[in-house]
Amino acid sequence: MKYLLPLLCCTIFLALAASAQTSGEKIDSAAFAQIRDEGMNRSGVMEIESYLADVYGPRLTGSPGYVRAADWAVSKLASLGLANAHTEKWGPFGRGWDLKRYSANVIGHQNFPLFSYPKAWSPGTGGTQTGEVIYFDATTDSALATYKGKLKGKFVLLSDPRDIKAHFLPEATRDADSTLLDMANADMPQARRGGGGGGGGGRRQMDPAAKARAIVDFEKLEMCQKEGALALLTISRGDGGNIFVQQASVPAHPDTPFTKRVSAWDPNAPKILPQIAVAAEHYNRLIRMIKKGESPKIEMNLEVSFNKADSVANIFAELPGTDLKDEVVMIGGHFDSWHGGTGATDDGTGSAVCMEAMRILKTLKFSPRRTIRIGLWGGEEQGLLGSAGYVKQHFGETVDGKVTQKPENEKLAVYFNNDNGSGKVRGVYMQGNDQVRPIFRSWLKPFKDMDASTLSLSNTGGTDHLSFDAVGIPGFQFIQDPLEYDTRTHHSTMDVYERVQEDDLKQASVIMAAFAYQAAMRDEKFPRKPLPQPTRAPGSN
Repeated sequence: MKYLLPLLCCTIFLALAASAQTSGEKIDSAAFAQIRDEGMNRSGVMEIESYLADVYGPRLTGSPGYVRAADWAVSKLASLGLANAHTEKWGPFGRGWDLKRYSANVIGHQNFPLFSYPKAWSPGTGGTQTGEVIYFDATTDSALATYKGKLKGKFVLLSDPRDIKAHFLPEATRDADSTLLDMANADMPQARRGGGGGGGGGRRQMDPAAKARAIVDFEKLEMCQKEGALALLTISRGDGGNIFVQQASVPAHPDTPFTKRVSAWDPNAPKILPQIAVAAEHYNRLIRMIKKGESPKIEMNLEVSFNKADSVANIFAELPGTDLKDEVVMIGGHFDSWHGGTGATDDGTGSAVCMEAMRILKTLKFSPRRTIRIGLWGGEEQGLLGSAGYVKQHFGETVDGKVTQKPENEKLAVYFNNDNGSGKVRGVYMQGNDQVRPIFRSWLKPFKDMDASTLSLSNTGGTDHLSFDAVGIPGFQFIQDPLEYDTRTHHSTMDVYERVQEDDLKQASVIMAAFAYQAAMRDEKFPRKPLPQPTRAPGSN
């Protein structure tokens, strides 16, 4: 019986693959079946994931941890027999940052460890510091004045408290059929002014009340800095002891243009105070204690190191092509992560899926017509910096709404990205390119029994396919089940190996390998959208 079941599954798979031929897009049914068998029955994806999450851990851009993990990834890709495994610099970036030691305890009538985590690029405390906790409860200019002279040597609670509700809905979900249907029925997205590609000179206008509050918040930070507070504490998103933590902030007046603002990793950033994200329940408790007349203190030791990181690197390796070897199909995800957890689902999963896809193709000794290249990106969390730098170096850039392409641009056939957590692939965002619909429909038909069949014209943002899409290269992100991505793991201390779903990663690896191979074997060029037209200044001809 154990031999009959795999044979039956393979027969069903080949029948589904054969049906895809009717759409006019040729697929290699035998190759798809081999990819599926290798990826589902002899997978190495969780081993790769464990090395990334457990052995190398968080991979903050520019940090020593990122460099160590990148060196391992290059070595691993080379050990698989892939060609040209290497890193390529995209910097300069700024300062690297590494967390060496952290402890924080509330002391007083009651003593307890404070559930909290330092923000990246926060300075250290210069040894163990002890001080009173003060709630800086000021929302107006007049209220600010009441705290003048009271902040020196204090641990300052900056955020408002937040209500915590019971969780009646599940933390993890899969996309419902109705959700996928809505995505499939989405209209063509509207063209973006300026050609897209991350950024732009405009910004949303704040209403007067929001701006007034933003000015007060800026003045609070300035007052804390000038008076010599010990550290700034803010309430974390989420609850249940989970802490969502990203970078320390550099105070900026609301009227400061975004292009003029300085990030904490910038080597020329002004001096800032240590900044700590605190679990919501402990943050709320401290405020309640203070309001009831208690005077809690905090004992804190934060030790960090800054290192020069003038250049940071992306990671590459290739499966060389044959008759069309000068043309390239790329797959990728971002390699960097935040520092609170181990970057397991953001985006260790995407990196592991792509590495596993390359392993599958190499193990099966396929000889694709086009070269298949893996790219793992740094600096995604700081604004797609690694992929944008690579695209600018090799393929082109957008300046003032006009796309300038380099000769290599026409040689890059297509780019596929995986960066939405651990969820299985449910389909593809087509980024407004309806020409790819019959192609992807054919490629997905053999995976319908794996729940991957949805094609959406929608754009999806926030990850590295946008860097390619912005210069006219077909770039796509897969639709993935959300699972716990937004509720539990995205940029949090619980972004760890245990939150990774093995079967979903196997399925995603198989589909990534199949898409890369099929794109590499096509006779025709991959369809491209028209380049965005540059915008004109008002009144120009």
